[in-house]
Amino acid sequence: MNPIHEHQLNLTRRQFFGSTGLRLGGLAMAMLAGQRVAATPQAAERVHPPLPGFPHHAPKAKAVIYLHTNGGPSQLDLFDYKPKLIEQFNKDLPDSIRKGQRITTMTSGQARLPVAPSMFKFTQHGKCGMWVSELLPHTAKWVDEIALVKTVHTNAINHDPACTFVMTGSEVPGKPSIGSWISYGLGSESNDLPAFVVFTPYWSSGTAAQALFSRMWASGFLPGKYSGVALRSVGDPVLYVQNPDGVKEEHRRAMLDTLGELNKKTFDKYGDPETITRIAQYEMAFRMQRSVPDLTDLSKEPAKVLEMYGPEVKKPGSFAASALMARRLVERGVRVVQILHRGWDQHGSLPKDIKSQCMDTDQPTAALLADLKQKGLLDSTLVVWGGEFGRTVYSQGTLTKTNYGRDHHPRNFCMWLAGGGIKGGTVYGETDDYSYNVAENPAHINDINATVLHLLGIDHTKFTFKFQGLDQRLTGVEEQKVIQELIV
Repeated sequence: MNPIHEHQLNLTRRQFFGSTGLRLGGLAMAMLAGQRVAATPQAAERVHPPLPGFPHHAPKAKAVIYLHTNGGPSQLDLFDYKPKLIEQFNKDLPDSIRKGQRITTMTSGQARLPVAPSMFKFTQHGKCGMWVSELLPHTAKWVDEIALVKTVHTNAINHDPACTFVMTGSEVPGKPSIGSWISYGLGSESNDLPAFVVFTPYWSSGTAAQALFSRMWASGFLPGKYSGVALRSVGDPVLYVQNPDGVKEEHRRAMLDTLGELNKKTFDKYGDPETITRIAQYEMAFRMQRSVPDLTDLSKEPAKVLEMYGPEVKKPGSFAASALMARRLVERGVRVVQILHRGWDQHGSLPKDIKSQCMDTDQPTAALLADLKQKGLLDSTLVVWGGEFGRTVYSQGTLTKTNYGRDHHPRNFCMWLAGGGIKGGTVYGETDDYSYNVAENPAHINDINATVLHLLGIDHTKFTFKFQGLDQRLTGVEEQKVIQELIV
């Protein structure tokens, strides 16, 4: 809805309810209070309801866990096996392969663009025979559950616009993130936790990393309550989740009730829908004071589960801890969990740094899939893995047999999906012998977004929000497709 139209609609409703002695603000408060009132049918109202008519069709997935490898992981060193490149070591990349593509200023001044084959071994795994690098031994065990897309491409060549694109479907800042779109459309089944939760774990490579802007999980022009809630890794997961000394729960409840009444008066006067958002956020904060301590208490997790995630699972802020928390959140009805792991921007010393990054993420990622499956959640949870672009086949800087760097490469990169509705053991698309151009079955980043929405029961062409005179949507105004080959 257009916020102005929503404002006008609220005014009309207020006048109507005012004439019958009932205020819309009070109605909203009663709904948001939810389960803290007496056990009546109204008490079972969902705090995060879906939009009317959603989902559009029967969903194959109910929740999404999005693993974003920020910086651009090298497809050549992880999933896109190119054995013929060994013969091309240190030869100049043919101009016919580049086809006049612009390159970044970080390599445009190089005298040569020498071909750098991956130094890592690849082997085939699973019944499907998918090729996977030795860097990912744990993930490789799950290829029969994974659909690998080798031909994802994007418009952007630099990090910030590329990250904005992959997370919002547009290079233009100010658009809602995919998690916000999903939580706006479908809500969530949890009344005690946000619909959309975000983690930004630390990374071990020691390299400088790109900044993560909150627009990666912001709601843009959607109401503010659909922004992702970032849980902290140091101290309390949420600031002030604990009451101060001397403040009892009933005191906090009384304060929020009074504050709610004041906000209700503001809403009755101005009809601003963001006031309803403020009321909802205060109520959610109160609920989180009870739910977050239980969420973060791993003492009841079986030892075998903790062992699956690896030695860092009990370290707050690790990728392993974030992955386990993602499962616990989905288990509690949260709709979207996003984990953004930085440090994958490897312009130099790639072999050393990518090893560290894979050590952070490989075992916990495989454990997450295993954990979801043994909990009976994998069939209903869509797991998405990928970065904002790939890396070049040519080396940035000095090339040796054991060391090289790679520049940004938007023409093709790898992403994979697993779980809810995904046809495991699938490889979609193929690249040329240099992993430089798409050879068959291109997949635009918004094709991936359209596919994610489809698996959640949403028709991306019908999922719009009017803003600045346009019916905005996650997948943009250009025609995008659902990749049916990935779906069971």
